[in-house]
Amino acid sequence: MKKIIILFAMTFLFTGLNGQVEIIAHRGASYLAPENTVASTRLGFELDADAVEVDIYLTADNKIVCIHDSNTKRTTGANHVVKESSWKVLRTLDAGSWKGAEYKDEKIPLLKEVILAVPKGKRLVVEIKCKSEVLPMLKKTVGKYLKSRDFTFIAFDFQTIIDTKKTFPDNPCHWLCSNKELFEKNLPLVPGSGIDGVSLSYGLIDEQVAKSVKDLNLELYTWTVDDVAEAKRLISLGVKGITTNRPGWLREQVF
Repeated sequence: MKKIIILFAMTFLFTGLNGQVEIIAHRGASYLAPENTVASTRLGFELDADAVEVDIYLTADNKIVCIHDSNTKRTTGANHVVKESSWKVLRTLDAGSWKGAEYKDEKIPLLKEVILAVPKGKRLVVEIKCKSEVLPMLKKTVGKYLKSRDFTFIAFDFQTIIDTKKTFPDNPCHWLCSNKELFEKNLPLVPGSGIDGVSLSYGLIDEQVAKSVKDLNLELYTWTVDDVAEAKRLISLGVKGITTNRPGWLREQVF
């Protein structure tokens, strides 16, 4: 009888949370397509992700591009430091072939190009990899689309995400963290900063961490989860959203 009750409770939990826990495509559907590209963004939504996450840097000529690393070596084979390079140079690079021949000549996109690949009414999660110097251009770029698409902003740098919330007061802003000591140090500062929540590496999240976030009335998100058992554990602890490289697959497995 006890086992039946437990199974019923787990079924109720995951059925009830379906549609409430957000599935966010990490750098787009990056398990299948080249990360941080228009192709991976489109595929993320085709695979029923609730949102797509991308990373941004500012180029030498003040353009916002979507790329995770500070240089282009890993995803293009050519070694250019993003902040020291012009958009004209970065645009010539092939950011797709490393993932597969079918993605040959996929480009490092401008943030604007990725936004246009987001269906109207859907959400883009923008991770700021540089710092607050990007905010004036980010406001100019995103401002044109605030009424047609949803945006959430995230950053590891605490001051940057505070500054981002001041720039975008009506949009969710979450502080990223993967360090337990830093999390414990900064968490008490989050409510007074104005930002809306935290997005933590899944290994940091246990029952006590989840409770401490909830007690401060903050949103709790997590990354990067490609394991079904881990996803279910995190859902049971009350996370609002899970970022994954495999959005379609994880949704099928969990829900």
